[in-house]
Amino acid sequence: MPSPRVLAFDAGGTKLLGGVVDAEGVVHHRVRLPIAGRGREELLAIFADTARELRRIAPDAVAVGFGIPSLIDRERGLSVQSVHLPLDDLPFGEVMGKRIGIPVAWDNDTNLALLAEHRLGAARGASEALMLTVGTGIGGALLLDGELYRGRAGAGGELGHVSVDLDGPRCQGDCPGRGCLEVVASGTAIGREAALAAAAAPESGLGQAVASGRPPIGELVTELAHAGDAAAQSVLELVGRRLGVGVVNLVHIFNPEVVVLGGGAMAAGDYLLAPARAVLAERGLRPSRDVVRVVAATLGDDAGMVGAALAAAELAVGAPTAGAWR
Repeated sequence: MPSPRVLAFDAGGTKLLGGVVDAEGVVHHRVRLPIAGRGREELLAIFADTARELRRIAPDAVAVGFGIPSLIDRERGLSVQSVHLPLDDLPFGEVMGKRIGIPVAWDNDTNLALLAEHRLGAARGASEALMLTVGTGIGGALLLDGELYRGRAGAGGELGHVSVDLDGPRCQGDCPGRGCLEVVASGTAIGREAALAAAAAPESGLGQAVASGRPPIGELVTELAHAGDAAAQSVLELVGRRLGVGVVNLVHIFNPEVVVLGGGAMAAGDYLLAPARAVLAERGLRPSRDVVRVVAATLGDDAGMVGAALAAAELAVGAPTAGAWR
């Protein structure tokens, strides 16, 4: 008997990734839409309209899952604060359920990404794991003793907003912090450092690309790094080492078996992974340093969407994953 299909969405700071997914995490159809700079009503309309379009493709879909970049109050069913999207103080599941017309499972986007990696990917079999999703910002999630850790109100695991520089730059979006890991080691940080590197080395491939009008963003830096441009590689080296500082702190606190790095910026692969691992080797304390693996997400940029699908599929059969609700 075929697996029930669901609709699944992963909303990031700049894009919405959605698809029709089965209970084994196989994506049968996908869409990708820009959502940066949208107001709340326009954003919710995009979510609902896209879900309805996907229901026309998959009328057998039994539920929908959403991963959103927000701090969540589980008891009240509220999206309390989202640094990158206008979703503050919103009963997200209730609102989307009324608009779409089928059961809605929803959770923090990185919680769902880690759920997917634990069930199907790089953290499979681990009892202690943590995940950082490196994109517009840095999302975080924790798995402790085999269960997602959520804290008292449901907002635990916000690892991208640990401070790594007391007097560092103001963080992004609505975060009031300074020197957060997110502001120095995210995909946005890669773009900022790329602009500086292009200005400092105008003869480099990166400098010439920016001078020709290409925006200094992570995709360009990754493309040029893979093509051998030293300036682009140096940007990723710098940001990767900063990411490694964050990883060291988290490894010391939680002593995980595996740290999974995901999100769009991880298309850079070893250009980010290798310097992060090097910092861990240099600065990590034993035994935590010696037992942890730092790996890229097996499911890549699909991890959040697949996790949303797993939560939706469980909700549809009456056994919601811890943290999914209507």
